[in-house]
Amino acid sequence: MPRPRTHDPDAVLDAAESLAVRGGPAAVTIRAVAAATGMSNGALYHTFGSRSGVLGRAWLRAARRFLAVQNELVDVRSNAENGAAEAIVAAAEAPSVFAERFPDSSRLLLTVSREQLLGEDLPDDVAAEVRTAERALIDLLVRLAQRQWGRRDRRAVEVLTTCLVDLPTAILIRRDRIAEPLAREQLRAAVRAVLAVGPPP
Repeated sequence: MPRPRTHDPDAVLDAAESLAVRGGPAAVTIRAVAAATGMSNGALYHTFGSRSGVLGRAWLRAARRFLAVQNELVDVRSNAENGAAEAIVAAAEAPSVFAERFPDSSRLLLTVSREQLLGEDLPDDVAAEVRTAERALIDLLVRLAQRQWGRRDRRAVEVLTTCLVDLPTAILIRRDRIAEPLAREQLRAAVRAVLAVGPPP
């Protein structure tokens, strides 16, 4: 019989992810996570503080993984011909690459409502780290707008939001086409079309 991973936070977050994507956030209880990991309820409370702490940490890990994938794709394409535009196209495809590498993290982050996971009773330290992760995405949008158009204003960033958030959500996520090559090709074409129009003056 395998020895329980009593002090492995990632095992807890894996269990929380699995429970959330298969049964919804309500399925993530301290008792259910304890049963899945072999940890005691007390050890879970000691490490994570609450059920909200477990859910918040699971969401945060998924968000950080997504940002790491997205930044990696941007960095790889940045040196290509037409590097800024191709980096934006690559960043738009991040949900598909993320889903290939981290299936449960992807389902948690991209298909379970953030509001369902991150309630008002989220521990303060986790809430602060969530805000930091959200700022990291905004920083990426600003950096890409600066590289593409030499601009950092709201209108330029809104065009990048269309490319990196709205189009992937509409084409890949809402219609459950995240793994379809044709959907990714359509996404690339849509992003390039939006970039060709560019931001208003």
